[in-house]
Amino acid sequence: MVSKLIIGVIGIQGDVSEHATSMKDALKYSNIDGIVKIIKKKEEIDEIDALILPGGESTTISKVLYKSDILNSISKRIKKSNLPIMGTCAGCVLLSSDLIYNSKNLKLLSAMDMQVKRNAFGRQKESFEKNIDIKGFTSPYNAVFIRAPVIEKVWGDCEILSKIEKKIVMAKQDNLLAVSFHPELTDDLRIHKYFLDMF
Repeated sequence: MVSKLIIGVIGIQGDVSEHATSMKDALKYSNIDGIVKIIKKKEEIDEIDALILPGGESTTISKVLYKSDILNSISKRIKKSNLPIMGTCAGCVLLSSDLIYNSKNLKLLSAMDMQVKRNAFGRQKESFEKNIDIKGFTSPYNAVFIRAPVIEKVWGDCEILSKIEKKIVMAKQDNLLAVSFHPELTDDLRIHKYFLDMF
C-alpha cells in the first residue's frame, strides 16, 4: 500500500492555515493522495515529504526554529537533498545564503545560492498587488507583496523564475523554491501546484 504524501507547514506564525488550505486544494486539484501537517516539533521533520516555510517576522521565526532545534533538523534533511521546501516571504529569507544587513539573531538555512534583502519594498503600508510573469506560466500571476523581501542576486545553480523590473521575486534551486510574495493569499493555486511538480 502506497503511503500518503505528507506536506508540512511550519506553524510558528504567519499565514499557516492559508498555506495549509491552498496546499490541500492543490493536492486535490492535482489528484495527489496527500495530507497537510502543521509542524511545531523537530521530530515531525522526519515524518514529512516536503515543507512550506510561511511568511511572518523572519527574526522571530528563525529564533523559534533555532531554539526548538527544528532549524537543525531541516538542515540535515536539506543536506541529504530529500526535503523539497517552498519558502514564502520570511521563508524566502530563511532559505538564502546571504542576507543584507543581517543581525546575529537571524539564523539562515543557507540552502539556496542567493542574497536577500528584507522589507525591500517598504513597510506594511507599502504593501501591494501586481501581475507578474513567471517562467513556465502561460499567463500573468497576481502576486501579493506584504513587507516583502527581494532576492538581490543569485549564483551557482539558483535559477531566476520571476522579476519586477530588476528585482528578483521568485527563484528555484534543485527541489527548493523561494517566493518573496504570498501565494497563499490568492485563489490561484499555480505556485503550490508548481511546488508539487518539483518532487
